[in-house]
Amino acid sequence: MTRFEKTPDPGAPAVEVRGLVKHYGETKALDGVDLDVREGTVLGVLGPNGAGKTTLVRCLSTLILPDAGHATVAGYDVVRQPRQLRRTIGLTGQYASVDEKLSGWENLYMIGRLLDLPRKSARSRADEMLERFSLTDAAKRAVGQYSGGMRRRLDLAASMIGRPAILYLDEPTTGLDPRTRNEVWDEVQSMVAEGVTVLLTTQYMEEAEQLADELTVIDKGKVIAGGKVDELKAKVGGRTLRVVPAEPAQLQAMVRDLDEAGLDGVGGSQAVPDEGALYVPILSDQQLTAVIGLFAARGYAVADIGTHLPSLDEVFLAITGQKTADVRDATADDQIKEVAA
Repeated sequence: MTRFEKTPDPGAPAVEVRGLVKHYGETKALDGVDLDVREGTVLGVLGPNGAGKTTLVRCLSTLILPDAGHATVAGYDVVRQPRQLRRTIGLTGQYASVDEKLSGWENLYMIGRLLDLPRKSARSRADEMLERFSLTDAAKRAVGQYSGGMRRRLDLAASMIGRPAILYLDEPTTGLDPRTRNEVWDEVQSMVAEGVTVLLTTQYMEEAEQLADELTVIDKGKVIAGGKVDELKAKVGGRTLRVVPAEPAQLQAMVRDLDEAGLDGVGGSQAVPDEGALYVPILSDQQLTAVIGLFAARGYAVADIGTHLPSLDEVFLAITGQKTADVRDATADDQIKEVAA
């Protein structure tokens, strides 16, 4: 064992980052990033285009060196122990990195051999992953003949050949149709069920909500928010109470009674006649109880009642000040420029 090597600590987070900094000239792509990824979970990393998400993944996968800070993955230091660390991780980038001239099977076999798997093991592992990702029928075809969705699945399969403990997914479903995206989601969830730890960067709020146990939001190289999905939603807008009266004609009377009651902190209720529903912004359980109590005291019969938190899109907009549609459009523009170049 060299003086830089150490045995991974099973009690430590699977990924631990403290004060990570990376400069590109005068630009700070990462400006003191802190985050943890618990073992066997998915951490979703969100942020506008250029926020530093891909730079973070590149540092954690030893593709580039950070300028300052410290990070460990599976107990290995990303700077001092890159060789050991690489044996524990898998990476799927924004664009499929497989060889188009080789067949799907040849790509997977080659990667298995590069990971020092014996020939027999590399062959069986390639067969296994092709079957798992529904690519067996296309195993002998050149990857250049694959559809975009098939290439993405093959790329994901390639990242799993070495049975990594930590998997980095850098916007893994960019450009995929909804059906293929769902297939990739299913595979990610299967991997996590098997104990794999995932760090996921994405521009799709639905993807983050579907897959992530916790979220970290990065903007201008800094972590600006973090926590579970519901915690972030609660931070930026509270809840909305939706009440459907048994008699739709009572909607306006309910709004009037709320306004006249002057309940502490309750305001801005809105009747939506087309839905036959009343929406009331609430910030606390006490306000929720007061509104329901008022309607009961006034004798209103209620057909349906419920609360909902703001959407993750609304959370993203509130935290970063940038619309998610703008983020995706910017990403698409970057892809077009890259292809044109």
